[in-house]
Amino acid sequence: MAMFPSTPQPQDTPWGAPQSADQLLPGIWLVETASHGGLMLSAARQGAMPDALRREDGIYEEDCDWALPVLGFEAEFALAARTPAGWVQLAHDTARMWHPDAYMAFTGTTLTPSDSYVLKEREAYRERIGRIVVRSAYGSWADWVPEGKTGVVGAPLEGVNHLAQPRYGAATYRGLCDAAAYDARSRPVAFDELGVELLDEPSTVAPAA
Repeated sequence: MAMFPSTPQPQDTPWGAPQSADQLLPGIWLVETASHGGLMLSAARQGAMPDALRREDGIYEEDCDWALPVLGFEAEFALAARTPAGWVQLAHDTARMWHPDAYMAFTGTTLTPSDSYVLKEREAYRERIGRIVVRSAYGSWADWVPEGKTGVVGAPLEGVNHLAQPRYGAATYRGLCDAAAYDARSRPVAFDELGVELLDEPSTVAPAA
């Protein structure tokens, strides 16, 4: 097992000045600020990160990315007294859910959409590429939506990236569908799945995401 030197506490982070900092392993700091936090790696640690798990900046935010260095140095974290209970297993679960491509490349495991939120969302969007997909909806409180209907605004789905973030065309479509059908929808959902009745010609002003 490689040896890494301890490093000074970070004095600044991408989220502001740290309010607390804990060196979990030599060269790996868990930092917290008033707004956010995560793991910050020394240059030596960052250089030793497996290619499949490495982020370019050595910063691994606390929502999802923190799991990557925990997996990268799993053997050390499993033995370290400062590792929070259950952290290693949680890192596997988090990476599998939110970084499935990196997880599969690193572990050699094959994941399916049922194993990962990102894979499930990505597959759902890919199935709807080329169709008009709902981006926002309005109830009968809107002056253009009658009782029993839901007003929907959508755009042509052009693609989806590896993080399951969709890319839409500029044209915007507006229409009505049965409110019960909308309430029972999957996500994402296309106009044709809801039987949407178009109200007007498409505009080129995209709705808010």
